[in-house]
Amino acid sequence: MIKVADGWKDYSVVATGDGYKLERWKDVVLLRPDPQVIWKAQTDLFAYPKINAVYHRSEKGGGGWEYKKPMPQEWNVSYRDLTFKVKPMGFKHTGLFPEQAVNWDTTASLIKKRREKGRDTKVLNLFAYTGGATVSCAKAGAEVVHVDAAKGMVERAGENARLSGINSGIRYIVDDCIKFVKREIRRGNKYDAIIMDPPSYGRGPGGELWKIESELYPFVELCTEVLSDDPLFVLINSYTTGLQPAVLNNILKLCLGGRSGTYDAYEVGLPTEEGICLPCGAGGIYINE
Repeated sequence: MIKVADGWKDYSVVATGDGYKLERWKDVVLLRPDPQVIWKAQTDLFAYPKINAVYHRSEKGGGGWEYKKPMPQEWNVSYRDLTFKVKPMGFKHTGLFPEQAVNWDTTASLIKKRREKGRDTKVLNLFAYTGGATVSCAKAGAEVVHVDAAKGMVERAGENARLSGINSGIRYIVDDCIKFVKREIRRGNKYDAIIMDPPSYGRGPGGELWKIESELYPFVELCTEVLSDDPLFVLINSYTTGLQPAVLNNILKLCLGGRSGTYDAYEVGLPTEEGICLPCGAGGIYINE
């Protein structure tokens, strides 16, 4: 199953092909590489007349932006009642993953339903980046602890929260996620929901090595120790090519074995104006309503 983020007005995928996706971010058009796009382009994407910038990969690794037309250094886009700052950054990123809107909608709905029953939700967002999920959960009424090892990304998360009208209810932590969770276990702190968006490969601020194939299962297992007695959800996102949704489902079932609730796993994707769906990774979620 694929869940499609089709509720955007400020973002769209115009066309895809030859390893690239052509995107409209409000009034700015970007052409970026995408490893999933292995099919032939139906038109010459580089000839699209409204392109503001193109990200070119380097054969030596990394790459850089080529600016075709004047454009702002950063600008805002909105999704429903949320607002985010977008900025072309290193390694082709813009500071936002629009396909994650499908998960924002799901988790926000769960938090709101729990509030209607008179119950609060405390969320732990790990590898939280610029805070798309953090902002969505906080806007829905949750208390959120936002953890990421990159100080600049945590600062951007704070900007996104303020842009969305959120000035309280979020605690920002710059730290290695594994070390933070271990400290929370020692402190006896508990959370009603956990979101994690782990990288395929990375290093923490102290040089800690992370490789998703070997680290994800023990990390999810570790995180179960900070779950409250009656948790609402656990969500895992993965962008690793080749890591199937069923893998995330299996990890959740094994690590949360014995807990009542439902388990689901799916691809996430974006609709394109050419009439196809662009796959953008996988998600696995445990829900206990």
